[in-house]
Amino acid sequence: MHRILIVEDERDIADLIGFNLQRAGYEIIKAHDGVEGTELALRERPDLILLDLMLPGRDGYSVFRELRRDTRTVNTPVIMLTARAQTEDRIQGLEAGADDYLTKPFSPKELMLRVQAILKRSEAPPGSVDFTYGPFRFDKNSLKFYLDNEPAELTATEFKLLLFLCERSGKPQDRNDLLRTVWGYSDATHSRTLDTHMKRLRQKLGTHGSWVETVRGVGYCVAKANA
Repeated sequence: MHRILIVEDERDIADLIGFNLQRAGYEIIKAHDGVEGTELALRERPDLILLDLMLPGRDGYSVFRELRRDTRTVNTPVIMLTARAQTEDRIQGLEAGADDYLTKPFSPKELMLRVQAILKRSEAPPGSVDFTYGPFRFDKNSLKFYLDNEPAELTATEFKLLLFLCERSGKPQDRNDLLRTVWGYSDATHSRTLDTHMKRLRQKLGTHGSWVETVRGVGYCVAKANA
């Protein structure tokens, strides 16, 4: 059973989210301020965190940065929750490293779909355990990634995105296909989510970021190994 930490100061919203998650079979932990949320995340090490940004004690961005600095939670998937609906706020959250971002009010059904999609891509991909392509090596069993045989930190989303492209190297992948396969989105309205993750992924790859090419009017492609 997956355990999900809800960090939300509005108790009625936390209770509503918790009710729907429990009904779907998840185990729930709740915190109502940023300090408690940080402590619970580090101690309980949940499978997923739903993190409100406007929190007393410590705001959501501060909580998130602390979790990403700690080895116990550096790879824990996080969905940010906020009443701020501006595109800039969404991009800021995604660029900070969040796996997804939901603006209030949101439907319980949409939340469930996002939670299911993230937990699914946090699990080990099927197929052979190890996959190597150029300077990249993927350990599918542990979701660990190696760059030039040195460990490198990728989130589960970044891992799946780069693996998907590498396994189809030399073939441009359509934006909609990437959004549907990696995030579970059914349309292109979340294109900025893809672009933001790709920007962060290239930054993490450093000098090897050029392996990931933008195909104008289509999407993205990983260059052939002999390119």
